[in-house]
Amino acid sequence: MTYARKSLVSLNDTAHYHVVARCVRRAWLWGFDKYAGRDFSHRKQWVLERLKLLTEMFAIDVCAYAIMSNHYHLVLHVDRARAQAWSQQEVVGQWQRLFVAPPLVEHWLSGQSSEVERVAAETIIERWRERLFDISWFMRWLNEHIARRANIEDDCQGRFWEGRFRSQALLDDAGLLTAMAYVDLNPIRAGIAATPEESDFTSIYERMRDLEAVGVSARQPDNTGARVPLVSFGSSRVSTRGVIPFSLPAYLELVDWTGRRIVAGKRGAIDPNIPPILKRLSIDAAAWERLMQPSGNVFGRAVGSVAEMRSHAQRLGEWWVRGLAWSRRLYGT
Repeated sequence: MTYARKSLVSLNDTAHYHVVARCVRRAWLWGFDKYAGRDFSHRKQWVLERLKLLTEMFAIDVCAYAIMSNHYHLVLHVDRARAQAWSQQEVVGQWQRLFVAPPLVEHWLSGQSSEVERVAAETIIERWRERLFDISWFMRWLNEHIARRANIEDDCQGRFWEGRFRSQALLDDAGLLTAMAYVDLNPIRAGIAATPEESDFTSIYERMRDLEAVGVSARQPDNTGARVPLVSFGSSRVSTRGVIPFSLPAYLELVDWTGRRIVAGKRGAIDPNIPPILKRLSIDAAAWERLMQPSGNVFGRAVGSVAEMRSHAQRLGEWWVRGLAWSRRLYGT
């Protein structure tokens, strides 16, 4: 059954979402196409540049990202409170980063509007405010921009994306951690990189470069150009500055350990040196390792504990949601 996007994205349930967009027919339209003999890898940089602009414009932050050859993953945090705190002048300023304001709003900015014009202009501005924390609008202006640039470069018309983006609601801290690690480990699962520090065009690579800048060693030089403003790690779900509710060292340890397990291809005995973050969030290490393998994403429209997933399903008018069995295995009851 297909659900409307407005029912799948419920900010009353969670502010965190994992979204995925794929090229049409899963073609390698921004990687190396061995059939055409052309390399489109430079288009990955377009995504980073656009993400940087959109995260500065929207009240939507990037927790994790991975840009592959025919698709990309994002873990997004929607900061509705920040958008609602903007003054109407600030909303107009944010909107004008990409668009030209209509004469009615320009006249309102000059302070010379009549009462009727003021009401009409402020109605438009409040509509913009809603859009500035809307994932669908964020993804629309990301995907349309990339598609237009690619079609101009290819001198062609037609669809670049296979359809609308897919989204997963990340209902709790464990769900957020699962999605972020799954996204950051994409190049390792695909065999493109052997370790996280070699996984360029991912958020884990960007964060390790940031550590290198303050004296912590990393192996790869800076070759991705634009920097996406990533959400920092902290203990608060409210503060934009500390929205990821676990520490960066614990997260890096987990991703490094998981990545090495994927490369080793071991699915039997679990390493006794399990990262403490798994134990702290009561995540089963064996189920975690299986989930992070290729084709391991067993969840549907939501990721979280059994109780959170059931509540989410009921709010959609359903009594079941894909991934309940794995949720029980991963996170317990």
